[in-house]
Order: sequence, then C-alpha cells, then structure tokens
Amino acid sequence: MTRIPASSLPVTGLAGAAGGVSTDTSRLTSRENLDKAGERFEAIFTGMMLKSMRQAKLGDSLFDSKAGQQFRDMFDTRLAESMATSAPMGIGRAVTEFLARSQENLAETPADGNAKP
Repeated sequence: MTRIPASSLPVTGLAGAAGGVSTDTSRLTSRENLDKAGERFEAIFTGMMLKSMRQAKLGDSLFDSKAGQQFRDMFDTRLAESMATSAPMGIGRAVTEFLARSQENLAETPADGNAKP
C-alpha cells in the first residue's frame, strides 16, 4: 500500500489554514442556508419525538429483535426527514424566523431563486 504524505495533499474545506476551521463565512448570511438549517432542526426534533414515542410502547412485539429495532430507527430517521420537508410542524420555521430577525445582514434569497424588490 502506497502512503501519500499529508504535506502533498491540497488544503480544502474544513482542513483550512486556520487550524482545521473554515474561514469562509459567506454562507452565514444566506437566507437559503438558514432555511435549510430550520428544516434540518425540524427533522431532528421530529426524529426525537418519534424515538420517544417508540420508547413508550405498551408491550413487546412478538418478533422484536435488535435488527428489527435498527431498521425501525433508520425508517424513523427517513420518516422524520420526509415529514420536515413535506408536512412540517412549524418549529423549524419558528426557529428560522427567530434567527432571521437577529441577523441584520441576512441576504434575502427566496426558495424560487428570485430576489425580492
């Protein structure tokens, strides 16, 4: 196996010159990025809610196993992501709007790509 010295690899992304921290802050002022963060927060919150509901089961299943639980957890994760995009509860939008009010220099970029006048 051939090893490539780390000094010959290009420095990109998070492995930038600032000790592993990216210095690109342009994404912080993007409305699109803030909306995606709100959607992701909604998915995480919904996933935690589903997990909590699963833990409060009333009885054990006849065919309950570790593999079945693992697949159920993966299904719940995908279900939470789908719910956050197609039928959100609104908590992600509330967080997004709260954070948007605290950022004066937020670049308005609506979902359809057209800038507001």
